[in-house]
Amino acid sequence: MKLGCVADDYTGATDLAGLLRRSGASVKLHFGLPKTPSDGLADIEIVALKCRTEPVDQAISDCADAAHWLLAGGANQLYWKYCSTFDSTAEGNIGPVAEALMAVTGQTQALYCPAFPENGRAVFMGHLFVADQLLNESSMKDHPLTPMDDANLARVLAPQVKGSVGIWNRVDQKQGMPIPDAIHIIGDAVEFADLEFLIENTPRNVLLTGGSALAMPLPNHLGIASTHQVGDPKPDSRALILSGSCSQMTQQQVAEYAVNHPSYQLHPENLGEATIQDCVNWLQSLQSTETPLVFATASPEAVKAAQSALGVTEAGAIIERAMAQIAQKAFEMGVRRFVVAGGETSGAVTQALQVSEVMIGREICPGVPWVFSGSDSNLVGLALKSGNFGSPSFFSDALALLED
Repeated sequence: MKLGCVADDYTGATDLAGLLRRSGASVKLHFGLPKTPSDGLADIEIVALKCRTEPVDQAISDCADAAHWLLAGGANQLYWKYCSTFDSTAEGNIGPVAEALMAVTGQTQALYCPAFPENGRAVFMGHLFVADQLLNESSMKDHPLTPMDDANLARVLAPQVKGSVGIWNRVDQKQGMPIPDAIHIIGDAVEFADLEFLIENTPRNVLLTGGSALAMPLPNHLGIASTHQVGDPKPDSRALILSGSCSQMTQQQVAEYAVNHPSYQLHPENLGEATIQDCVNWLQSLQSTETPLVFATASPEAVKAAQSALGVTEAGAIIERAMAQIAQKAFEMGVRRFVVAGGETSGAVTQALQVSEVMIGREICPGVPWVFSGSDSNLVGLALKSGNFGSPSFFSDALALLED
């Protein structure tokens, strides 16, 4: 058996890859739709897209193309991966993409479970919790692109899809009740055993969708788990941290790291070529042994002010373009280790460095592995972090792991 996964952003894809790599199965991660056919050598292949906030039609088209590519490469099982906080709007893109993938595979139902117990995400009675808070009471209510104002996932999903929506709640699961007959089913899970139950008891006619954690039992279920261990390569030591995420946790990570390390803040309202060059000049002025932080991370109030002045889409695009240019210049300066915070920022940096596929390394924290691309002097290590993942010391932890 072979598993094929479609992920809606780059950090989510590396999160998924890291968790699946724990099984010992071989994992290959592609950034963007590959231009050549699969070599068929990996047990698991993941196609990472940047479709979380794309127009719905474009997201459907991109994900369907990725699904066809994976199936042509020998995938027997497809998995649709999105964020563990169900980031979406009334238009999509979670539900519409699931319907498109069902059309590709011929499956007649879809199971949705973003639970990630190891990272404090749980679904109970169809409601998503972030630690001890309902989703709409967490910092996700202030997300700049997909603010989440309802924890009831059935209500969130219903406007996005054409078919009926139901809940496979944990009480019914424990009583041995089969999956409901709705087209779209929210699955409860509050601990890892619940995820294993869902994988073992979901029929083959049901498309599996969710966060990265629901996929963790799949290698064992498909018979592709292994005890084989692979060592990580070691890129040259010069490093850079780039943070575009404005999540609550990333704000803590930036604040903690900046106390004892050189840092440079970018503001979208005045971020032109001259400012980018000033940042590059600043990087060049530092000792090669220092690991600086370049960040656009800001408070919800500052983000809203920038969006009001520039527009929501343009404010984000300005930061992405700047981070991409700075990453390119840093690579020319000899930087080979990049720690990147934020899904959109990770996508921009990865594309700027022309990284199209990676080998999955060890996890820095649950859901965030180091990944590696290239060889010899051009070997690049990337730690691509979703906004809310990691502890306050994540940046230092990531760098220390490569020295272990």
